[in-house]
Amino acid sequence: MAKSKVKVNRASKKEKEVDALNKKEKISKKDKQELRENSSKSLIGIAGRTFRSAFSGHKADLISLGLIVIGLVAALGLYFGTAGIVGKAIGPWVFRSIFGFVGYLAPAALIAAGIYLTFEVPEEEESSSPKGNSSRFAPLSIGSLFIFSAICGLSHLNTDAGSYGLSSIGELKKGGGALGYLVGSPLRAAFEQIGATFVLIAIGLVGVIVITGMTFRESLSKTWLLLRGIYRAIANTIFLAMGETKEEIAQRKGSSEAPLIQIDGESRPVGKGKKESKKLKSEASSDSSDKNMSQENKDDATESDNKSKSLISSKAEDPVISGEQLEIELGPAAKGSVWKLPSDKILVRSASQDINEKLVEERGRVLERALAAHGVETRLVGMVVGPTVTRYELELGAGVKVSRVTTLNKDIAYAMASADVRILAPIPGRQAIGVEVPNNERQVVALGDVLSSVEAQRATHPLEVAIGRDINGKSIVMNLSEMPHILIAGATGAGKSSCINSIVTSALMRSTPETLRMILIDPKRVEMSQYERVPHLLTQPVVDPKKAANALQWACREMDRRYELLAEVRFRDIAGYNAAYDKGSIEAPPSAINPDGSPKTYSRLPFILVVVDELSDLMMVAPRDVEDSICRIAQKARAVGIHLVVATQRPSTNVITGVIKANIPARIAFAVSSLTDSRVILDQGGAERLVGQGDMLLLDPKSSSPHRIQGAWVSEDEVKRVVGAWRKQADQLKGKGKVDEISTQQSITEQPTSASAEGLPGGTTGDAGDDELLLKAIELVVDSQLGSTSMLQRKLRVGFARAGRIMDLLEDRGIVGPSEGSKPREVLMTAEQISDQKSAGEGPV
Repeated sequence: MAKSKVKVNRASKKEKEVDALNKKEKISKKDKQELRENSSKSLIGIAGRTFRSAFSGHKADLISLGLIVIGLVAALGLYFGTAGIVGKAIGPWVFRSIFGFVGYLAPAALIAAGIYLTFEVPEEEESSSPKGNSSRFAPLSIGSLFIFSAICGLSHLNTDAGSYGLSSIGELKKGGGALGYLVGSPLRAAFEQIGATFVLIAIGLVGVIVITGMTFRESLSKTWLLLRGIYRAIANTIFLAMGETKEEIAQRKGSSEAPLIQIDGESRPVGKGKKESKKLKSEASSDSSDKNMSQENKDDATESDNKSKSLISSKAEDPVISGEQLEIELGPAAKGSVWKLPSDKILVRSASQDINEKLVEERGRVLERALAAHGVETRLVGMVVGPTVTRYELELGAGVKVSRVTTLNKDIAYAMASADVRILAPIPGRQAIGVEVPNNERQVVALGDVLSSVEAQRATHPLEVAIGRDINGKSIVMNLSEMPHILIAGATGAGKSSCINSIVTSALMRSTPETLRMILIDPKRVEMSQYERVPHLLTQPVVDPKKAANALQWACREMDRRYELLAEVRFRDIAGYNAAYDKGSIEAPPSAINPDGSPKTYSRLPFILVVVDELSDLMMVAPRDVEDSICRIAQKARAVGIHLVVATQRPSTNVITGVIKANIPARIAFAVSSLTDSRVILDQGGAERLVGQGDMLLLDPKSSSPHRIQGAWVSEDEVKRVVGAWRKQADQLKGKGKVDEISTQQSITEQPTSASAEGLPGGTTGDAGDDELLLKAIELVVDSQLGSTSMLQRKLRVGFARAGRIMDLLEDRGIVGPSEGSKPREVLMTAEQISDQKSAGEGPV
């Protein structure tokens, strides 16, 4: 028994050992299998990671390329029956079965979608966004599904396929396919044919809105603009075929105005560091870009741009003639005159510039973020892009003071990478403030552009002259008779002389010598010399400052003569007098007779435009005479048709005196160097922030806030062509005897000889200013019987040197005795003796 038990125990031990060995073998097999699986997984993971890293940043490219390839293969199979089994399966079978007859559009749609994703997904967005191109692909796919569903549904409802079901797929191919059946049949059952049609149209519009990101209103606006553009293109083609010129078509259209930029998106305030989207609506004629913007700003602008889409609608523009030399020719004759106005073709028009509204929007967002960084809550509500600057219009948040924005002038300029900005706080007539930022690319405003605009065509007054274009693209034509005088000031090279040339040239383009005469005063000797021998001039351009003072005094005497004439025939102003003269209804009073006894005859009174190019030179030579003449003309000459245009490059108080400013309310300020100079010109700041080269602020008498304008530019060649046309016409008319010899009046610049001056004891001094002072000095000395130099200095308001010189003149004429030191001089004549000598025209020996 013992032996048998031992054998059993040994057998069980052996079995246990065998079982243990089997378990070890099984465990080793599992380990080996797990090891193999883990190694294979690691290889797959490594390959996957390598694949993802190789194509990271190219997800949009892969999707775009896939859509294009599928579209091309489907097009080959659908249109040409090629591309093998795959092409035939995708095109004729898949697309036709799903979309029916509309399937012919599917390949083109796929190719267009691929191209759209290729060019519309920026590299920054693709590389930085974890979702790759999903931000663009999702709305594109959903919107396309809506559009194809609507088109297929409409095809199903309005074809014979509408009576078949899915079992007749061959018949459905003739209509909207399976998709058309699935969409159109339930809608027809619910709304019937007409109701289902309107619902499907609405579904299609929703698809368009999803793809473009526009609102329903903007979608309708864009459709209307597209239809209007097609209509105008057809109409212009018809008009050209009928023989009309491009200029005539442009005049029918109207003037060139700023394009309309509409930007859609959710509207919410932005401030205190929170970025919010916005809805902007602006007008523009040119745009500015910021090439040095940081990468972070570009990323933020791109992300915001994904939520909005822009639409530009260009209004009618004038035809553009860029830089070509135009033939000199004359237009039609002025009404009731033998003179012909120069043709508009003499002037060159500027070239148009494209608008990159995305960059304009981007800079607007930069401005919002800059203000938000300083804790100012604002909302961008509009942008106006002008020839020189872009104005960003902002609404302030609740409780935000306007002064908080105005104090951030330098910070805004830094954020916008601009030399300076101008802030309108607030914009006149609006509940918003404006930030004007200079454009990097400026648009040239040619004089030909302004004179060919609708505003200029509507102007009929001889003194309506072209100034330039404002920030909205509107042409500014100013009537000098309403100003009635204008003061122009600014630093050297800011555009004053160009503005004067534009005023004079536009006056020559619009007025004949019968309606307008001019006196040009040019102490610099180089600006007005090009207008010599123009028949409009009363005298050749005046370059001597002393003769310029005489010319201003002549204008005062002409003003007095005209007032006497108007009083004689009982008219209040030159407009009523000329209207009566044209009708032949002027009745001379019985007392109006000539010295020879013949009845007095009357002539038409032209307007007189006096242009002073540099006032500071005149003020240094004869300040009192010049100031008195300017003030007299400014105060009284409007009614008799005499108007002043005064310019200076030194806007200081000793040149632009308080008396001159008080009598000339209309002013144009160009760029100046300091706030003080701006206040001298405009009585307020703003001109120190202009950018030069014709950028101006116009302050007219009807407004308390200046209007920013880009001045019109006229080249020297254009001026020569206009002047040459008038000279040639004057010579021709004189040769034919149709006009009298046009001679300038040299007496305008000569020394005025009045009766009182000629009757001075001892004759005249040869200087008009000294003669007037000498008369007053004689009256003072003789009436008071006191020959005191200090008394003359005080009463005549002159310096001691001049008072002493006048006293020496009185001594030479025997009116006072010699000097007796500090005592007053003895007066040798009485008032009766002076009166007798004046009547006799003699002086004491």
